[in-house]
Amino acid sequence: MGVPNKLTTECILYIPGKMPFEGKTSFGMSVFNLSNAIMGSGILGLSYAMSNTGIVLFIILLICIACLSSYSVHLLLKSAGVVGIRAYEQLGFRAFGHPGKIAAGVIITFHNIGAMSSYLFIVKYELPLVIQAFLEWFLNGNYLILIVSVCIILPLALMRQLGYLGYTSGFSLTCMVFFLSSVSDFLMTSDDRLWHNYPHSLVSFLKHSSCDASNFSYPLYGFQTAYTIPILAFAFVCHPEVLPIYTELKNATKRRMQGIANVSIMGMFVMYLLTAIFGYLTFYVNTESELLHTYSKVDPLDTLILCVRVAVLVAVTLTVPVVLFPIRRAILQLLFPAKPFHWARHITIALCLLFVVNVLVILVPNIRDIFGIIGATTAPSLIFILPGLFYIRIVPTEQEPMKSRPKITAACFTAMGFIFMSMSLTFIIIDWTTGEKRAGGGH
Repeated sequence: MGVPNKLTTECILYIPGKMPFEGKTSFGMSVFNLSNAIMGSGILGLSYAMSNTGIVLFIILLICIACLSSYSVHLLLKSAGVVGIRAYEQLGFRAFGHPGKIAAGVIITFHNIGAMSSYLFIVKYELPLVIQAFLEWFLNGNYLILIVSVCIILPLALMRQLGYLGYTSGFSLTCMVFFLSSVSDFLMTSDDRLWHNYPHSLVSFLKHSSCDASNFSYPLYGFQTAYTIPILAFAFVCHPEVLPIYTELKNATKRRMQGIANVSIMGMFVMYLLTAIFGYLTFYVNTESELLHTYSKVDPLDTLILCVRVAVLVAVTLTVPVVLFPIRRAILQLLFPAKPFHWARHITIALCLLFVVNVLVILVPNIRDIFGIIGATTAPSLIFILPGLFYIRIVPTEQEPMKSRPKITAACFTAMGFIFMSMSLTFIIIDWTTGEKRAGGGH
């Protein structure tokens, strides 16, 4: 098979043996979908990450991860443009044959299952509190995630194209904007309840002169800091969704898709930074790995906190179908590569994935375990390792020799991913074995 011409590569999806597929999703809807894929439950762990690093180091790390994510998307789109393929698994096949295809599919599957698990983990613990407050009755969280999965997530996950979820993604982002405004409002208007529950928070320090200023020392750097980079990396991973969104983009070009990625990453960077700062300044060293759990200790029945819970629950629930699409696509590429679309396979895979994720959510006791382990393994693979390796292997040496600056940069980018993965896993394992866990680190 020859390399498709420029028109085929840039504007229409090229699929060997099939008619070209032209996308119909607008720029705005694509931004909504990609932004929704980026901003999920990871935003709830950022204040906890800042409490381990301090504000300055956190901002530096956040900028670096955001820039590296954007560069990684560039490598991915450049590789896809060279061969005219917009499937992550097929890029793996073109770069390394069947092992590359299998590796890409498995990594995407594990990463997105971890992401879906973290979303439903929030539903499991937050939805019962909302129901208890509004309806004065309580349901077991394990039953609730099953109800949410069947009644809300499954119908959306059965959509044939990802572009149809643009409206729900836009609504999800609106809910997270409300979450951000509420976090900032709580910092500015919190009253004596915060002083009684968290006497060492910054708000308490500013409102009560009797609070000892010595409590506000710099963060104690230790193995807990090992969770910071994985949490940040996990919060910025959108790469499994990039190529499916690129496939369905109207008037698709590499430059247009890169613009969508840059807008999405920049918007989420601002959201992440403000949320982390406001949450951290409110609770300081008392910040827990799931921010909503920290707020619940102030007043579980506070109207604003309840509204925030509802907004976050809606946002993460509507994100699950977006994350499910790349897993189903990876499974189809691995198990049924030559089969045409069939509703039975489409529905069966969605049902099986939701079943697996619900089982994981019921069994995993701590959301930080999901953030840390998934972020330390699959996130660097999707952000650093695979895009760099694909670029090196797919872009012809005639076009860019191995000693050219782009290829050397991609090689360094890949090496950074392996180093980051090794260091993060080492620190996390040491953290577990030494038992150095801060009180309230999770549920």
